[in-house]
Amino acid sequence: MKSLNIKKFAIIAILLGMVGFAFAPATDRITVKGSDTLVILAQKWAEVYMKSNPNTAIQVTGGGSGVGIAALINGSTDIANASRKMKPSEKDKLKARYNTLGVEVACAKDGITVYLHPSNKVKELSVKQLGEIFKGNIKNWKEVGGADAAIKLYGRENSSGTYVFFQEHVVKGDYAPSCQTLPGTAAVVNAVKKDPNAIGYGGAAYAEGIEICKVKKDENSPAYIASTETIKNNQYPITRYLFMYLKNKPTGALKSYIDWILSPEGQKLVVEAGYFPIR
Repeated sequence: MKSLNIKKFAIIAILLGMVGFAFAPATDRITVKGSDTLVILAQKWAEVYMKSNPNTAIQVTGGGSGVGIAALINGSTDIANASRKMKPSEKDKLKARYNTLGVEVACAKDGITVYLHPSNKVKELSVKQLGEIFKGNIKNWKEVGGADAAIKLYGRENSSGTYVFFQEHVVKGDYAPSCQTLPGTAAVVNAVKKDPNAIGYGGAAYAEGIEICKVKKDENSPAYIASTETIKNNQYPITRYLFMYLKNKPTGALKSYIDWILSPEGQKLVVEAGYFPIR
């Protein structure tokens, strides 16, 4: 799968994060915070939307899904981006403060991608094998058809929605203590690039300069990588929705922005960013 021009989007993300609301004059201001998986796409949405809507200023920052949801609860963001669903405990906090369970908006799809070093002889793994690897029960690549070398694990920090989703749907237990957690998907990719015995996971859009491991639902199923076709046909086994969470039903400028994100124009940017449209 060919990924997006991630470096270009990353530069845009940094620049927009630095200038923030300096795109004034603007009468409407929207803050977006959360998912590292979504941050580059969210920055691109903001950049394109503000060009044609100069009265709206949109500030986007990352930090992880948990950070974004916490910001929604404490009132410091309008939109919380998340690569996982809100937890019941988070909804309880939102209700206690605002008497609302919030509004969930699915804005894109993602296939969590398994990253390998290009020199690795292993090209495909089942979901069960991945779980055993990240639990630490499979410790050597030779156990899954690779070289006689210890497996090096790289993953996200526990504030990440990707960490939570991968744990719940693949690991189905605790991560191995040896799994090195890194503050961002780009950092996971960079670590795997440098380590011939590494394995990591993250959003499909970041899969650049590494080997993408094909994933099988089980031992008797074909192996797939995340693509528009395999996501649409429910063939790729580690597929998830990406979400925006709001305190209440959106109105005014916020509603206009979200409607635009879900429109063909906004969803076109989803594809350009290396993710997959919701329809």
